[in-house]
Amino acid sequence: MRIIVIGGVAGGATAAARMRRLDEQAEIILLEKGKYISYANCGLPYYIGDVITDREKLFLQTPEAFAVRYRIDVRVNNEVVYIDRAKKTVSIRMNSEDVYVERYDKLVISTGAVPVVLDMPGIKLDGVFMLRNIHDTDKIKNYIENHQIHNAIIVGGGFIGMEMAENLHETGAQVSIVELSNQVLTPMDFSMASLVHQHLMGKGINLYLEQEVTSFERSLRSLKVNMRSGISLPADLVILSVGVKPETTLARTAGIELGTTGGIKVNELLQTSDESIYAIGDVIEYPNPLTGLPWIDPLAGPANRQGRLVADNLLGTPTPYEGSIGTAIAHVFDLTVASTGLPGKQLRKLGKPYLSATVHPYSHATYYPDATLMSIKVTFDPDSGKLYGAQIVGEEGVDKRIDEFALAIKRGSTLSELCQLEQAYAPPYSSAKDPVAIAAYVAQNIMTGKMKPVYWRELRDIHIKSEFLLDVRTPEEFEKGSLPYAVNIPLDELRARICELPQDRPIDVFCGVGMRGYIACRILTLSGFEQVRNLVGGLKLYKAATAPIIIRERV
Repeated sequence: MRIIVIGGVAGGATAAARMRRLDEQAEIILLEKGKYISYANCGLPYYIGDVITDREKLFLQTPEAFAVRYRIDVRVNNEVVYIDRAKKTVSIRMNSEDVYVERYDKLVISTGAVPVVLDMPGIKLDGVFMLRNIHDTDKIKNYIENHQIHNAIIVGGGFIGMEMAENLHETGAQVSIVELSNQVLTPMDFSMASLVHQHLMGKGINLYLEQEVTSFERSLRSLKVNMRSGISLPADLVILSVGVKPETTLARTAGIELGTTGGIKVNELLQTSDESIYAIGDVIEYPNPLTGLPWIDPLAGPANRQGRLVADNLLGTPTPYEGSIGTAIAHVFDLTVASTGLPGKQLRKLGKPYLSATVHPYSHATYYPDATLMSIKVTFDPDSGKLYGAQIVGEEGVDKRIDEFALAIKRGSTLSELCQLEQAYAPPYSSAKDPVAIAAYVAQNIMTGKMKPVYWRELRDIHIKSEFLLDVRTPEEFEKGSLPYAVNIPLDELRARICELPQDRPIDVFCGVGMRGYIACRILTLSGFEQVRNLVGGLKLYKAATAPIIIRERV
């Protein structure tokens, strides 16, 4: 069998290597239009910021070593320009502009995604860059080394934008992020992103949210980034990070069916509309297992898994692809930010009923040194308790918890089943009640009605005269700041002072993170109060979600 794989990064390289491990006789040709294969795309921002100092460590395999180890015909600088499905051939252009033709029995398209290019004046000015591959990285790195970068602007507040903000900040530049949405990290809910906003501002990063860039200009001394609102910012360097789209030029020209989202439509065996042609990675559209709706998930983990599966489907035991739920993680200065599954904002858009719980547990036992708070939000079905999504912001232990949630969500687990998870416990790593378990317990209390929730938006928008706000923190905490019109009755005094509370008005209880508020709610509910709610996520979440964005003076 003669197999051609188009694209040698992530999924393509994985597929080719797996094919060889399954079949020693198959003829495998790996075609890559660039100079490199199998490189660490996700490590590029850290090389720019000198966290990774050795450029060669970005390359997991050289074309030569890969070819020898797997006995694969690896051809870099060879771009496929046309697929002839009737003849089962591909036309390939080399650097010399010569075009030649190769025949295939099976074809795998792994052309990935390309950056979304903003169509506006000045987009090609010197100093305006996109970051997608090694070539882009080398250009940015060289520019930084040969210019004084005082002001750097990142257009787009996604995961790559966050990582670039941190790494450019480490070079000493004043960094600003311009984002069209009202938050960074748009796959997450606003409340969780607001925690990141606070951290970014604390690091001196300026956030220009709900701002649309319209053009770039260059003066003698610097660039200028112009926005529709009238704001103009000076910059010595601009990084465009506004998203990616599937690179489907080959498929479209060949008449291969594309999906509603713009990616190549594939079936559960990763076959396209042509049964001899498969597609994997950022270029494909496949149903989200949680919604059943087609979507594109441009992440390295799913791409590599698809590469393994497509090899099995071609040469081994056919294995259906189960789909991906969008599990992602990023390092943002001192924070780790992660998400999986469906956030509340997406559930609302889909018209899907849901509830959510937000908790702020410690990463490990508090009596062991250096325990830090993390914030966890879970979304779930209000009737069955089926998990829909999870988001975590914290300094330590975020990665292993998001993976637990991802596994549970992908398996269709409920809150009850999440409560049954058994986590390893030792003081340096966790508490006897792991953060995942705490999130599950609180969510289950909400679902079963043991705790009636009030969410930050509801509390922000209530009519104060109709609600009684009860702050159950200590007097010392209360004096440092509370909500307007709130009455302070510390939790440990609540039973003795319960007569001070109104029976004829709803009571909204709050504390720092929600735990004392929950205990207070149980006391009041069991004492006959019927209209008692607890502020989900406590003041920590409320204050972050309602805090103004402050722009620091630029240098």
